Amino acid sequence: MKARNVVFIILAVIIADQALKFYIKLNFFAGEEHKILGNWFRLHFVENEGMAWGWKFGGGFGKIFLTLFRLVAVIWGSFLLKDFIQKKYHKGFILCAALIYAGALGNLLDSMFYGLIFDNSDFFRANVAQLFPHGGGYAKFLHGRVVDMLYFPIITNAHYPSWIPYFGGKDFEFFEPVFNIADASISTGVIALLVFQNKFLHKTEGHNAVISVRTEPVDDNKELN
Repeated sequence: MKARNVVFIILAVIIADQALKFYIKLNFFAGEEHKILGNWFRLHFVENEGMAWGWKFGGGFGKIFLTLFRLVAVIWGSFLLKDFIQKKYHKGFILCAALIYAGALGNLLDSMFYGLIFDNSDFFRANVAQLFPHGGGYAKFLHGRVVDMLYFPIITNAHYPSWIPYFGGKDFEFFEPVFNIADASISTGVIALLVFQNKFLHKTEGHNAVISVRTEPVDDNKELN
């Protein structure tokens, strides 16, 4: 796969991810929800301090650590992608790596800059955030919250059977997490790698690969010492 194609894929994911996040942030207040396709596909605006799918990690210190970890991972990933392309790895493998990279970069942008360029999206006052508000944003550099909005509650109002340990009788919903395009990009890349790893993890040889052949005549009657 050519480098320009990889760059195009990454830019496409980043632009789609950031465009939807900007739209949600500038038009929804926190917790606002709108149905898109029936009851099973909704836009539901939430912000999270931590990892993908709304998971959290260690408060304020954990937030800085996670953002810096993402930054280091993206920088390292840039060199890895370049190496994969130069060594002509399988196109599917490079595509998966590009999707994971694009997703990580998309959420990194939220963590690094959203606190600086947006004010709060207030649930109690139904307040929609402003871009570059007077007086500054809601948080410092590296303290931004990741914007999530994609919600697919395909099965709702269900309950676990009473015989299941711990979960028995509790409410059940599928699919409960609220996520974004960047999360979906990461998940797609990881799942595809796991499913097709046997096919992807064989490096494709370049056109100029050298094949070693025997040039000496072979005597079938020659005895081995």
